[in-house]
Amino acid sequence: MTQPTRPHPVFARVYAGFAGPALERAGMGEHRARLLAGLSGDVVEIGAGNGLNFPHYPAEVTRVVAVEPEPTLRARAVERARGVTVPVETQAARAERLPFPDSCFDAAVACLTLCSVSDPHAALAELHRVLRPGGQLRFLEHVRARTPGMRRVQRVLDATVWPPLVGGCHTGRDTEAAIAAAGFTLAAVDRFDFPASRIPLPAAAHILGTAVRDGEPRTAV
Repeated sequence: MTQPTRPHPVFARVYAGFAGPALERAGMGEHRARLLAGLSGDVVEIGAGNGLNFPHYPAEVTRVVAVEPEPTLRARAVERARGVTVPVETQAARAERLPFPDSCFDAAVACLTLCSVSDPHAALAELHRVLRPGGQLRFLEHVRARTPGMRRVQRVLDATVWPPLVGGCHTGRDTEAAIAAAGFTLAAVDRFDFPASRIPLPAAAHILGTAVRDGEPRTAV
């Protein structure tokens, strides 16, 4: 799922038609189910893409507000929402400026989207703002690699070809640190490589976890 600063219709069609299904065949659906397990109440999901998370929301969720700025992906999300039991509303908005009042959601979801928002710190500050005190942020993101060699590869790719080719995506963001800097308390983090491969991949390092909204947002550096 992407959160581009402008429409990327070609990438959106490639993602919806090929890349997204390929990730599902590789087992991403199992991680989506883990990400959303146990959620309840009103939930906001940023960068909802074409709605691949929608079937995994548990019945205890009363409403999902799915934010997706890319028109092609958002249209696919609207179609997918018709086929799930949990009520889903779609919004043509960006994570960096959410059109919702303070403290209005029980939980927030960021799934494969903080890699491609133009300002992840602003997006996380917005999620902190719209969550109720004690609300959960669930996140599943590919992140900065664990080895120095692959981090160097990520820096080169992020400064050159990767973002233009992959809808604004960056391979090497330190998303875990950004979540903490936004004022969240990290409650659980699982680190793993996806997809499993014998060949090192620049976007393989992933984190999946839960953070809790408490206190006031801290200024990110």
